[in-house]
Amino acid sequence: MTDGCWAATRPDSTVLMLAVSSGPELDDGLTILVRHEPDYVLVTVAGEVDFASAAGLRERLFTLASAGRPLVADLDRVSFIDAAGLGVLAGAARQAAAHGASLRVVCARRQVRRLFSLTRLDQAVPLAASLAEAREAAGADAEAV
Repeated sequence: MTDGCWAATRPDSTVLMLAVSSGPELDDGLTILVRHEPDYVLVTVAGEVDFASAAGLRERLFTLASAGRPLVADLDRVSFIDAAGLGVLAGAARQAAAHGASLRVVCARRQVRRLFSLTRLDQAVPLAASLAEAREAAGADAEAV
């Protein structure tokens, strides 16, 4: 395990599991807060995003993405995310694009950014190092529509 990030693979397959965790000191539950801003919708996610909690996040993000407004998902309070969570973000980005909107992710944590890079999800979902950076980009997305 390196930097709190690990991947298990077999020679005959692709990545079986990807996860990042910052340690046991953080809450294990998942909290999703939604705030409607003038130019975008801010979704703040805190806790663990894993197979067990991904369905709830998927439902919330897909519903918001269907509205056609730019989304900003703040993952800075996520203590753990696995392949199921990354899949939800990829699907939400596709859903947003299908409705003329976008999904941007705020992610300052090196471990989470590394997962986005390893899976190449950073090519489909733009990452921002800060909420201010994501707000500016989401505002530009809203003006372009």
